[in-house]
Amino acid sequence: MAVRFNKLTRPAIRALQVGHSLTEHGITFRRDANGDGVYSVNIMVDRRRIHRVIGRESEGVTRQQAEDFIAQARTDARHKRLELPEGRKTPLSFEEAADRYVQRLRDSDGKNIDIKERQLKQHLVPFFAAKPLSGIESFDVERYKKARRSAGAAKATVNRELATLSHLLNQAVEWKWIKSKSVRINRFKEDNQRIVYLTDDQCVALLEAAASDHNENVHAFVMVGLHTGMRHAEILATRREDVDVGKRVIWVPQAKAGSREQPITRELADYLERRMDMLPPGCEWLFPSPGSATGHVHTIRKAFRRSAERAGLDPDQITPHTLRHTAVTHLVQAGVDLPTVQRISGHKTLSMVARYAHQSGSHIESAMDRLEGRVSRPHEDNIRRLKPKSST
Repeated sequence: MAVRFNKLTRPAIRALQVGHSLTEHGITFRRDANGDGVYSVNIMVDRRRIHRVIGRESEGVTRQQAEDFIAQARTDARHKRLELPEGRKTPLSFEEAADRYVQRLRDSDGKNIDIKERQLKQHLVPFFAAKPLSGIESFDVERYKKARRSAGAAKATVNRELATLSHLLNQAVEWKWIKSKSVRINRFKEDNQRIVYLTDDQCVALLEAAASDHNENVHAFVMVGLHTGMRHAEILATRREDVDVGKRVIWVPQAKAGSREQPITRELADYLERRMDMLPPGCEWLFPSPGSATGHVHTIRKAFRRSAERAGLDPDQITPHTLRHTAVTHLVQAGVDLPTVQRISGHKTLSMVARYAHQSGSHIESAMDRLEGRVSRPHEDNIRRLKPKSST
């Protein structure tokens, strides 16, 4: 009896966009970054898993070949002629490894899971497709870099995707999915791009949008970020005992540049005092999450993205780290000297802070005006001295 397909139909296959896939009755069709399509099957036969790549659309492969493969496998099983070795029939594919990788990260409260999952689904999996995880070579990575740049992706964006690929491969070795990571991943040298930060009006709009979100943590996160410049992970890992509203500081024990005392504004101190009063008795964290293994929230990107969209901002440009850029940029624009900005922001080197001094020329022009005021006394006489004497 022929199997009836409702999702994996010819019109649906033709309309499928790059980076997406359709799965039905054990058959998957995926549209790769180059526009080509790949058919694969993933079925259980005789209590054994069979995962096969059937072929590419450009090679003339259709859904029918995938159906024929499944039918033949089941026929062979019925006649006791299915020859499968014990264990895995084929090497672990990149696609299957990506699914297992994301699930393991979620089970262990890994960092930046949503970002990694989006990078994998939209870009890495469509490109590497059913290639064996152990078979990825440096040449494949270079092809990926070229394809992404040709598609208009920025060097920094591709580098973040390569970081996810590298982490997946490292974890695959640790989890014994592959014997070793033989591929070398060379990242792009990034251009010094303009730092994205929020204007005063955008800050107000984001705070108002966050206050209306159903996630009650996102407003507090935005408040702390804008008033301190602390990093995403530093904010979410803050304990109640780390906050001293009297001294107006937050203790950051595990910062990138070492532990530090983070100064906070009077407005934020008052806000945090009210927030901590509202937390359940005995609650250890400023951003608690009872379902987390550590007891606190690890990421707030989804709620932040919703808030950014609601505030009329581009969620692909405005990320949680933008709050840090905003706080530091505003300090520089207010005329705060760079060593003091460094102490407040917790940057490891002064050169990292100096990048922010180029984001707006208004404060630099103001500084030059003050310099001019100090050195411009009676310059008319000086100018007259410089005039050449007229010849007689």
